[in-house]
Amino acid sequence: MVGSMFAGVSGLKAHQTRMDVLGNNIANVNTWGYKSQLAHIQDAAYRTRTAGSANRGNQGGGNNTSQVGYGANVGYISVNYTTGNWNPTGWGGDCMINGPAFFAVTKNLGNANGTTQPDGAAGDDPVAGGSIGGVNADGTLQSNDVTITAADGIQLSRVGIFGLDEQGYLVDANGYYVLNYKGNAIKARDNYTYDAITIQKDGTITAVIQTPSQDAKKVETLGQLGVVSIQNVNGLEHDEGYYYDIGPNAGVTTLNQTTSASGDILGGYLEMSNTDLANEISYMITTQRGYQANTKIITVTDEMLQELVNMKR
Repeated sequence: MVGSMFAGVSGLKAHQTRMDVLGNNIANVNTWGYKSQLAHIQDAAYRTRTAGSANRGNQGGGNNTSQVGYGANVGYISVNYTTGNWNPTGWGGDCMINGPAFFAVTKNLGNANGTTQPDGAAGDDPVAGGSIGGVNADGTLQSNDVTITAADGIQLSRVGIFGLDEQGYLVDANGYYVLNYKGNAIKARDNYTYDAITIQKDGTITAVIQTPSQDAKKVETLGQLGVVSIQNVNGLEHDEGYYYDIGPNAGVTTLNQTTSASGDILGGYLEMSNTDLANEISYMITTQRGYQANTKIITVTDEMLQELVNMKR
C-alpha cells in the first residue's frame, strides 16, 4: 500500500512537469520563432515478484515474470522544430528562414572572425588568427562550409529582427551582432546615412544610402547573411531571448550561404510561434485528469492505511 502512495506521488510530479511544459508553450503562443515542446511520461522502475523461467521439459512448463511498478517519470522533453506561419511586418530589416536553418549571432565582437564593410575595408575587431574553424586569416573560406562549435561563442536564432546600431553594425533586437556566411560581423560603411534595408531570398542585404557629399541616393550591398545547418537539431539547448546554444550532441554544425536545403530567407516577414493551441488545450485536459487520478490513488491508499491502524482499538 505504501508503494501505491509513492507511485501516486511520482505520477503527480510527472504530470506537474508536463503541465509546466504546456504552460510555457501557451505563454509563448505569440513569441516570434518559438518552438513548442512536449513532455513524454514513461513508467519508472519495477520490482520483480516472480522471476521468469523457460520450459523445463519433464519438470514442468515455463513461468512468466511478475513485476510491480513504482510510478512514472518524465523521460524526455521533445521540441517541435517545424517552421511556424509567416507574419508580414512591413519592415525590410525583418526576415525569417523558410526552412530548418538558423541565423548566427554573437554577443561579443571577439567571437566573430572579423568585420566586413561594403567597401572591403577591414573592421576594427578581428579575432587574432580567427577563432572559427575553416576560415583563413584574410577572411577567405578554406572549404565550402564553416564549421562552428559551442567554443566559438556563437548562438543561433530563428528571429530576424535586424537593424543597424549607432556604429553601423548589423544587430538583432537584443543588440547581438549578426554574422555573414564567413563568420564575419556585418558593418555599414562609416559616415554614411542609410535610409532603408532590404533582405533578399539568398540573404543579400541592400540599403539605400546618402553619401557624405549629399549626392543622389543609391542602393548598396552591405553583405550576405549566413545560415547555420545542424546535423542533429534536437541537440540544441534553449537559451532565453530567442537563442539556442550548440549542445554536445548537436553533431556537425556548419555556417554557409542559403541553399534549397536550408531554406530561403523571406524579407519583411517574421516567423510566428508553432504552438498549436488546439493540441495544447487537449493535452492540458488529459494532464489535469491524470493529475486528479493520481491524487485519488494517494487518498485511497491513505484510507486503507487508516483502516489498518484501526484494526486494534
